[in-house]
Amino acid sequence: MLKIPKTIHDQMLAHATAEAPMECCGLLAGRNSTVDTIYRMTNADHSPVRYMIDPKEQFAAIKEMRTKEIEMLAIYHSHPQTEAYPSATDIRLAYYPDAVYIIVSLENPDRPVVNAYRIVENKISTEELEILGPKNPA
Repeated sequence: MLKIPKTIHDQMLAHATAEAPMECCGLLAGRNSTVDTIYRMTNADHSPVRYMIDPKEQFAAIKEMRTKEIEMLAIYHSHPQTEAYPSATDIRLAYYPDAVYIIVSLENPDRPVVNAYRIVENKISTEELEILGPKNPA
């Protein structure tokens, strides 16, 4: 189970909304399955149907994670017009088997949906998310 503070969950939603109708993307990092840092990345593809994290930004984020002694826990992106489920492209480009893949769907912009998955060797499994609020800290 991946634990995400509500403030970071809300930042993912804001990022997805700000980038729509293009897909947004980013990284979540922390320790022991608990996220404490969000890295908003640039979608180098500038596309409404796919994303590629800007390589320079990704390198800088990974370097910062090493310095802070935290690890990449998740990769998030948005689906501005479709459900929060991995597309064929998402599956094909899932290069990090240890990462959780989070999809923010804006199919219904008034009710965004956030789902999480593991994608290993083209197989998808659902990952549970716990949103941490002020009353249930890690």
